[in-house]
Amino acid sequence: MNRWTLLKHEKINNKILDIHFDFLLENGESCKTWKLYMFPELDGVSVDIFEHSNHRLIWLTIDSKLLTNNRGFVQRVDSGIFTPLDVDIDRNDFSIILEGECINGIFKKNANSCQLISLNQ
Repeated sequence: MNRWTLLKHEKINNKILDIHFDFLLENGESCKTWKLYMFPELDGVSVDIFEHSNHRLIWLTIDSKLLTNNRGFVQRVDSGIFTPLDVDIDRNDFSIILEGECINGIFKKNANSCQLISLNQ
């Protein structure tokens, strides 16, 4: 199954609120994971994306969670199914179709940037 989720992660670092998003794609026994400071708007400009350590599959099903060891709070923004378009998600550049409750479109990752494009383009 090709599941995905977008999590909003909030934590306090040196008395400063750090908010970012964790984007997870199911990949075998774990999830390929990237960190974004903003998720791309549909048909908007590219945004920066940073590879993160793989996460456990359980994160695909968690709605919200207070993390241990002062690592903050995580809440699901959206989730659904993805379909690879050209190559597998282990490559640095790939395109997938995201089908979620709110987010739908072609997610294109090129090196350290990504964008979300309408399906009808």
